[in-house]
Order: sequence, then C-alpha cells, then structure tokens
Amino acid sequence: MVSGTSEGSTPATELGRAVVTESEILAPPGAEFAEGAEAVEATGPAPDEAVEVVEAAGDVGPNRLAESPVPRTPSPPSYRSVFTAAPLAMAVVDREGTVTGANAALADLLGRDQDTLTGAVAADLVDLASDARTWHAYRELLRGRRARLRCTRRLKHPEGHALWVRVTVAPLPPDDGGVLVSVADISDHRALQARLRHLRMHDPVTRLPNRTLFFERLAGALEAESYAESGTGRIGLCYLDLDGFKAVNDTLGHRVGDQLLAAVADRLTRCAQDAGRARAGIPLVARLGGDEFALLVEDSTGTEQLADLAESLLDAIQEPFDLSGRRLSVSASIGVVERHAAGTTPTALMQAADTTLYWAKADGKARWTLFDPERNASRVTRQALASSLRPAIDRGEFALEYQPLVGMDDDRVHGVEALIRWHHPRFGTLTPNRFISLAEEDGSIVPLGRWVLRTACRQARDWQTRYPDEPPIFVSVNVAVRQVWDSDLVADVADTLQETGLPPHLLQLELTESAVMGSSGRPLQALKALSDMGVRIAIDDFGTGYSNLAYLSRLPVSVLKLDGSFVRGFQIEDRTAQPGAADEVIVEAMVQLAHRLGLTVTAECVETSAQATRLRRIGCDTGQGWLYSRPVPPDRISELLGTPGVQAGVGNP
Repeated sequence: MVSGTSEGSTPATELGRAVVTESEILAPPGAEFAEGAEAVEATGPAPDEAVEVVEAAGDVGPNRLAESPVPRTPSPPSYRSVFTAAPLAMAVVDREGTVTGANAALADLLGRDQDTLTGAVAADLVDLASDARTWHAYRELLRGRRARLRCTRRLKHPEGHALWVRVTVAPLPPDDGGVLVSVADISDHRALQARLRHLRMHDPVTRLPNRTLFFERLAGALEAESYAESGTGRIGLCYLDLDGFKAVNDTLGHRVGDQLLAAVADRLTRCAQDAGRARAGIPLVARLGGDEFALLVEDSTGTEQLADLAESLLDAIQEPFDLSGRRLSVSASIGVVERHAAGTTPTALMQAADTTLYWAKADGKARWTLFDPERNASRVTRQALASSLRPAIDRGEFALEYQPLVGMDDDRVHGVEALIRWHHPRFGTLTPNRFISLAEEDGSIVPLGRWVLRTACRQARDWQTRYPDEPPIFVSVNVAVRQVWDSDLVADVADTLQETGLPPHLLQLELTESAVMGSSGRPLQALKALSDMGVRIAIDDFGTGYSNLAYLSRLPVSVLKLDGSFVRGFQIEDRTAQPGAADEVIVEAMVQLAHRLGLTVTAECVETSAQATRLRRIGCDTGQGWLYSRPVPPDRISELLGTPGVQAGVGNP
C-alpha cells in the first residue's frame, strides 16, 4: 500500500516528517460545477471536427453524394472511455470518500493493481488526511461546499522511493455526484527544485553551506520551539577568518586562493565531524564570504566545548597545505561566542562574534578569543562617544579647565594649560584621554580644536583686561597632528588672535614629542609660520619618544615640557640628600641641554615640595602639577593671579 506524508521544506530530509507545502482551496459558486463538467466532456472531439475528418478521408463526388446525401457522424467517445485512456492519473470518488473507479494511469503511478483501487479510501491513497486544514477542506468538498482543492504531497512508493505528486480534487456534475481526483507526478520538478535550492544555498568553491543557508539555520536554532522542550537551550559560534589570505590571492592568484579555501573547508569539516562524534550533534560549517567561515554549535554545553573546538580548528589550520606542488602555511583568528539561546537574535550573535574576531586580530592573530561582555561594554561606550562627538560640540557639552604653570623662582602663575572636559549627559564628566583619540580618528578633532583655541584665547584676553596691573599670563593649548594636516592651522590661529585681541606671545601651542620630531613638509612649515607669528611652540611629554637631538635644534620650538615619569622618580624626601638618582641626572642633563639651545623647561606632575625644591636646584624654569593646583574653572585661576606662594594650595579644592 502506498503511504504518504505531506511535503517538507528541505528535500534531503523530508522523508522523516510531514508538513504542508501547498494547497489551493476554492469556494463554490454554482457555475464552478458546470464548468468542471464541461472540462471533462471537452476531452473528446467535437461533432464538427469528426465530420471534417470523415470528409477528408477520400474523394467525394456527385455519385457518392447521391448515394449518401447525409454523412453519418460517429458518436463522441463515452465518458468511461476517455477516463480509461487518459494519461493523467484519475479516480472517481463518491460522497463518502470511497473510490468508485480509477484508471490505469493512477494504478501505474501508485504502483498498485488497478482492481485494488476500487473501494479504497481516496484520502489514504494520496495522503489527504495528514494535516487538519487539507482534511477539512476535502470533507467540505465532498459535501458540495467547496469548488476545488489542490495540494502537493510526498508519497512513499511501494518500491521504496519518494513520489512527489500534485493532487487536484474537483466536483463532478450534480447528476454524477462525487468528485474527480487527479494526480500528477511532479517528482522531476521537485528534484530540479531541490537541485536549484542546493546550488543557491551552497558555496561553489568549498561546497559548504553559504551565508544564506547559515542564517536560515541560525534563525531556526534561535526559535523558542527548537530548544524549549529539549536540549541545553544554549548556542555557540566560532567565527573564523584566515590571517593574510589577501596576500595569497595577490601573489599566487585567485586559483591558488580558491584551492586554499577548499582545503581549509575540508579541514574545518573534519574538525566538526570529530567534535560531533565526541558530543551529540555535528556543528554546521559554512563559508560566509571571502576567507570567513563559521561553525554553528546548537545545544552547546558551555564555553569549554567551544574553546576545545576553537583549539582544534587552529591546530588544523596551522598544518601546512600542499596545493599543486606548493606548500603553504597560514593561520587563522577565531571569535568565540557561547550563550543562552533565549533572548538572543541572529544579528546580536553575529555582532558579538564579529567583535570578538576583531579582538583576536588586534591581540596578535593566530588565536581564538572568547566574547567578554565587559570588554564589549567598553567598546559600545567608545562607539557611543564617537557617534555623539560632533553633535556635542554644537550642543555646548564641552568646557575648559585650566592648570597653572608656576615659576620655580617666584612661585607665581606665569601661564595656564587649557584642558578640555566633556560633560556627557549619559557618562558624566569625561577627561581628554576618554575621547581625544576618537576625535582624531573621525576628524572631529578639527572643529573641536578650533573651539578650544578660541575659548582659551578669549579667556586669556579676559584675564589680561581684568588684571591690567599684573604681568599677563600665557595660555597653552594642545594641538593634534591631524589639526595641522586637515586644517589650515596657521589661518585658524591668526583669525583667533585677531578676533580675541590676544597678543601672539601669550599663546603657546603644545604638540607631542613624536609629532614634532616627525614633522616635515607641511607640518614643519606650519610650525615655522606660527613661530614667526610670535606664537610659542612647546614639545609635550618630552623624553618619552625617540628624540633626534640634532634635529631638535632646527625646529621652531621654544619650550620643553618634561614628562611626569621623570619627576615621579624623585622619591627621596630628605632635603639634604645628595643628587645622584638616575632620573635626577637625566633631568638635569635635559635642562642643561635645553638652556644651551635657548629653550625653557617645564616639569610636569610636580606633587611635593621636595620635588619642587630639587627641580629648582636643577634649574627648571616652571612647574605644573597638583602641588600648585589641579585643573580648575577659570574663576579659580583668577584667585591665583598675583598671588605669591601658589603651592600653599590656593588652587586646590
């Protein structure tokens, strides 16, 4: 007996489960029945056509016409003869659903004796009762309440192979009663569909599932019903990228590159199979594009399982490849994510995997890295800051604080360094180390730098006009290298000085040692133009880079700011101690060198009186640090102006 199941979504696995793929159910108008009857009767030739065939059979002369004045028209074939000879498999079914007649084509299609079909239950022959919706529509049609039913079914042939059929049920004329069931073999069509789906869902180079099939499987694995009743309820993903694959393509060609990808795919597949033998379920291996692969682990048991899989993948990839006589060695970086499936979306899982893969690359490649929520939170915060930098300038979320630069010989404020603060509505007050690098990356450092320059110069001019009897103090502003490259810094400074009325000698621009020492071309020309204008140029954090001292003498620099790491080395509090510490010797040498070159020296991070005393003895010109004042708002600087003995703590909260 032929057994049947309804159609499944993936042909390769359909024989084990039943689902509906297609059905068409039409409601009756009454005309539908007459139309259906005409369709059956039209399978025989019309009377006029029969007459035409007879007339064309021989010579028709006058004598012949006399003998036969009226041609004899053969009667049309009977309904039964048409039904029996039709190549389409059909059966007549009564109102109770029992087969009252079936043609030979149906018997041949189902692999049964024709005599055994009569009296059989039609719904059992073509699997109409396997799903409730189709079964209900079929019963309604038998009662005359439906016009037509059409559905696709997969049946199991007695010889063992799958048989895909298109079943159509239509009512017969009311006088005949019952319905006509026609069955068309669509197995070849389904096989073609399966082949096309396979080609659409698989990568032609590696023959692995492609990105489309991978995301289809991933979405299915994250559906609640797939893990609610059984399994661990967890999911894992290894996201793999070959290190340096582009160099293989560029040097050896895409043919060798494709061979390498296919060989990598084979090794990944073997690793997945080995992992599947050790635990229930083989991970899905897919090529997502380029040199990126993914292994999806459904019902994972924890991070240890994914870590073991990642280790095996790295070991497999690191073994040399023999490709057409070439021996190639490559490595891979892997991002590993393992979590509860509940509450996870395909997008979120892939974003986490992509982020983790980036970490593996950044940490040195040829390794796997496990997703870290805290590290990711920092990354998300960084992205949030980067996206809101430019709008924050327009919203006025930035402010400047100022830290005094105090003369070592008189303890008076000679200048201030402008330090930017970001009063973020979500993250609170942020110091420059949290966002300046982001501003340099996306170019927002240029408008932000202009704002700092104008604000600081305007404030310095305000102090000059409010305290005319005091020696004017200069303001020092930090400048990033990108400001020199991406903007006309010289024009910006000139416009700002003209707008605010601040004399050029009261403006100091600070650049890092590495930026100044590497200056050539346009940056060097800009520094020289600023120096010619009267603006002072300072090298910040001096002593931490790779200084070319001979080159230093040719730069338009007027101030060296010693890095705080040297000052922090002055740990001896005994005022009578003899100098001799390495840091002190180095600082003394740099101060003497700077003075020989006509430069002044500022020591950063001065925190104790002992450090200030020893720096004064060495010959340092100015000091900056918490001994004198922390960075404070402009009004606190006003309190320090003209006040000797700043290190008494007036500027500290």
